[in-house]
Amino acid sequence: MEQPEGFKVKGKEDLLCQLKKNLYELKQVPCQWYKKFDSFMIEHGYRRTTSDHCVFVKRFIDGEFIILILYVGDMLIIGQNSEKISKLKKDMKKSCYERLGTREAYSWYVYLL
Repeated sequence: MEQPEGFKVKGKEDLLCQLKKNLYELKQVPCQWYKKFDSFMIEHGYRRTTSDHCVFVKRFIDGEFIILILYVGDMLIIGQNSEKISKLKKDMKKSCYERLGTREAYSWYVYLL
């Protein structure tokens, strides 16, 4: 657990905060969630589209690609290779989603022929 951005006190970064209110009721939660998710995607080689920042694309050397689309609480993963999609899902479970404590919202995906 980490202190939220903007609330860190110099010299006391390792202290924890006791929540008096459920985090999911705060207005900042969607923005903070997106920032973490965006960082995760960029670190894994995905690019945001300029027209919609909820669409991430990764093109592979072999010509294949994966498109990930976020919409409110849903996620759609589109790709040509099921192994690459499975690896993305596995990486998401290991890092981003495990820390954020969200539900597995990405169980459906589509294969392009």
